[in-house]
Order: sequence, then C-alpha cells, then structure tokens
Amino acid sequence: MNRNKRFVNNRICQLFGISYPIISGGMVWCSGWRLAAAVSNAGGLGLLGAGSMHPEMLLYHINMMKTATDKPWGVNVPLMYPNVEEIIQILIAEHVPIVFTSAGSPKKYTALLKTNGIKVVHVVSSSKFARKCEEAGVDAIVAEGFEAGGHNGREETTTLTLIPQVCQTTNLPVIAAGGIASGQALLATMALGAEAVQIGTLFALSKESSAAEAFKQACVALNEGDTMLCLKKLAPTRMVRNALFEQIEKAENEGATVEQLMAILGEKASKRGIFEGDVVNGELEIGQVAAAINAIESVETIVNRLIQEYLSAIERLNFSLS
Repeated sequence: MNRNKRFVNNRICQLFGISYPIISGGMVWCSGWRLAAAVSNAGGLGLLGAGSMHPEMLLYHINMMKTATDKPWGVNVPLMYPNVEEIIQILIAEHVPIVFTSAGSPKKYTALLKTNGIKVVHVVSSSKFARKCEEAGVDAIVAEGFEAGGHNGREETTTLTLIPQVCQTTNLPVIAAGGIASGQALLATMALGAEAVQIGTLFALSKESSAAEAFKQACVALNEGDTMLCLKKLAPTRMVRNALFEQIEKAENEGATVEQLMAILGEKASKRGIFEGDVVNGELEIGQVAAAINAIESVETIVNRLIQEYLSAIERLNFSLS
C-alpha cells in the first residue's frame, strides 16, 4: 500500500488534514517556526511552542509560519504561563487553525477557541483529566506518559499504561506522547488505541530545532538513567542529571521549601540550558528516549524514517503471524 494512503481513514489525519499521524510537541525554546514548518511540510503537524514566547515573539513566529508552509500547523499554549489572555486573543486574531492547550483546565478557553473556528486539543496525564477534556468539548486528547521531558503529570504513569486507560475512558481520538522516537513505537501506541503520536525529544534534537547546539550534543550523548524527575513540590519535571539537577536533588532530599527550590533554579533556568546552551547550570528538559537518539538529523529524514520503520514493523508482524 502507498504509505500516503496508509492513514487515509485515521481520525487525527482527517481532523487536521495531514498525511501522517505525527505531531511535533510545542516545546519551550525548541519549537520555533523552522521546526514547526519543517514538520508540517514533511506531512505531519508542526506546533509552535508559545510557552517560551512573549506575545510579540509569538506573533513573529505565526507570521513566519504563514510564509514557510501552506500545510496545517498549530500552536501549543501552556495555560499556566503569563500573558495567556493576550496569547489567546492573538491566536484568534491571526486565525491560527489548531491550538493544543496544556497545564491548566481545558474548560477555560476551549469554547472560545472553537467558536472562532479553531480546533482544540488538550494534553493530559490521566484518565480523570481525559474525561474533563471530553466534557469541555475538545476535538482530541494528548495522553502523555511520564517518560516525556519537561513538565509531567504527578501520577507518574507510563505511556504504555496510560494510553489504553485513556482510550477506554473517551471516544475522542487520542494522541500518544512520551518515550516515542521510532516507527515501532508509533505502531505500538496505535495498537494500544492511540491514533497519532506527539513527539518531543526526537524533534527537539533535530537540525531545525531552535535549541542550542550544545544542548543537542549533550542530549544525544545521554545514556539510560541520565534523566530523572525532580521539582515535585513545584511541578514534576524531567531533566538531565547535571550540576543544577544535583543541587535540586540534594535540596529536595533535605526537605527544601518551594521558595528554596525556586531560588536554586533562578530566573529563566530552562532558557539558560536549552536555548543558551549552559549544559552545566541550566535546566535541560528532555525525555528518557534521548538515550536512544545518537544523531542530530533533519526533520525530513526523521519523518521518512518513522514511516518506513512503521511499515517495516507491520510487515514483520504480518510475516510472523502468517
């Protein structure tokens, strides 16, 4: 079968008008217009990461997207971030077609966005919040396991466990996230009931990612166990075990308060680490699957490989069952 026809009946592909059920996460300091446009042009859905953009910068990236691709694209908006009201108004005024919301209640903006013709997807880490998403009227749900980099759910539920539970909870199409960096993983999550994947780490380490080269090189050199969850008193966050992480870990073991942890982080810790490339004292947010990535490649190469691996995995399974 032609690989472009493989997903013709896929609900996520139909919802967004994309060729492949592959979505790039809207990651802070990584997901600028170059990355998002490259993913969209390769047949997936590229997302801008509004979480690390002031409103004026977001507007710049939106305008660049409009010139860089004629394919579907969207914006990820963490609802707990400052300026969210202004950001929502920009998305509406600029006719952004798709919005992924996270880190907040899906009820707050879903109706407003949909009234303005915007498709809405919300990110959850549990079946409980998946039900709230359906009640809020979203079009689809991202179910993210705690293998993922950056901010994670307090439940610490793995992707393999989370996806079937969320799929049993809702009739909405489910997008799997967390620990996905291969076509085999795409097939596995779809076997569990998901209809697409949202990929963060693999695209964060692509050539088109706006992350610093030093950050990318540090991450492709990681081994198993080199990322861990911390900051559970603030918001559980997966990051690389560097000098900053060790300070946080020591403080948490000694019973540090929220204020003390915030003082250790300092201002703009994730920008310092991811965007500016301070791999020692910066906050290096990345997923567990970074240990399986050993090269920095173009988005086109990545997407083509994901689809080929997916098709090869299906053929191998069909052969083994015949």
